[in-house]
Amino acid sequence: MVTEHLGDRIARLRRLADLTQEGLSERSGVSVDVIRKLEQKRKHSARLPTLHAVSKGLGVELTALLGDPPGVSSNGEPDSPSLVAVRRALMPPLFAPPPEPSGVERLSLPLLRAELAAAWTLYHDAEFGRLMDVLPGIIADARLVAAVGSDDERAAGQAALGKALQLGGHLAIRLGKSDLALSALERAIGAAEKSSDPLLSAMVSNSVAWAYQRQNRLDDAQRLAVYVADGVERQHTDTAEGVRVWGGLLMSAATSYARNGDYGTANDMMVTAEAATGRLATLPPPADSKLVSVFSRSSVRIERVRLAVQHGRPDEALTLARGMRLSRDIPPSWRTWLLLDVARAHADVGDSAGAVRALESLRRVAPAWMRHHTLAVAIVGDLWHGPTRPPGLRKLAEFLGVTN
Repeated sequence: MVTEHLGDRIARLRRLADLTQEGLSERSGVSVDVIRKLEQKRKHSARLPTLHAVSKGLGVELTALLGDPPGVSSNGEPDSPSLVAVRRALMPPLFAPPPEPSGVERLSLPLLRAELAAAWTLYHDAEFGRLMDVLPGIIADARLVAAVGSDDERAAGQAALGKALQLGGHLAIRLGKSDLALSALERAIGAAEKSSDPLLSAMVSNSVAWAYQRQNRLDDAQRLAVYVADGVERQHTDTAEGVRVWGGLLMSAATSYARNGDYGTANDMMVTAEAATGRLATLPPPADSKLVSVFSRSSVRIERVRLAVQHGRPDEALTLARGMRLSRDIPPSWRTWLLLDVARAHADVGDSAGAVRALESLRRVAPAWMRHHTLAVAIVGDLWHGPTRPPGLRKLAEFLGVTN
């Protein structure tokens, strides 16, 4: 796979916007020198606040500059059949009769919940292709379960439908389709309001905040996360599920503050969230942890490392990461992000050997994820064009195709 260099992407989008480098600098608040170095490939990566500012100056979403794997670009090409199927599942055609159930055995609520948990596992494992294959059927089954039976059975079905649509929204964000994501999440909130799960609407709201972040709507994301977190704290933090949902919202709000340039407030919120994880040990665990927000001491610490790296505090990031023991409930995707952030921190302090060690670990645990991820390619590119090339770097550079 050939990955477009960040500088090439900025130059292409700048020309499409009919902007000079000086014009983009004026609109984004990023210095002309940084823009010039990026476009000339003398600088291979940039911090997230800088990318937010550049994308705002260009009038594009952040995903246009830095996508998540597998990063489907908006290049005018027709959607793949699997993505079309996901679109139809999330937004059924108007005036069409509902599809017939694919099998009576698939309509039991316990089996549907098991399928949902397995689908979320595919998502966290970055198995997006496989997820696109199975998600339309799960959504169709959930719509049927939500429409039949007693009031209680329908309410439970609406909860399953809400989680399926939320998963569709997450998948759409990962594919760079944030408008599709917001449409799916709006439908998920509608199902949540008819469901038997009092926390589902708050969980979906957290997903909406994430979609807003990807669209550079940082103020909207921040206000939404804080507002919903306050409501959960008032009513639901006497259960592990409630604490996890509240904590996930607090982390989301902190991320928006940080990306808006207020690292101090963001760090204070993260410290508060990390302290609150201790309450989970005193409460009965959730009945189905895979369908509740990811929130634990490990997840908060991973996010703190990420924010420190993104805001030019590599020493702080390495201190936070040192000796970290990850809990078993941390999804693989979070582990891979931690390795990538640790590699970036080592590179930022000039420890190229430490960066290579972290990247070698990342390649062992998630080679496909690493190959598709723009930031991983950028870090290896920075190291390859740096003053020293530690052992192991050549293999990584060849693996990612950055040896030219």
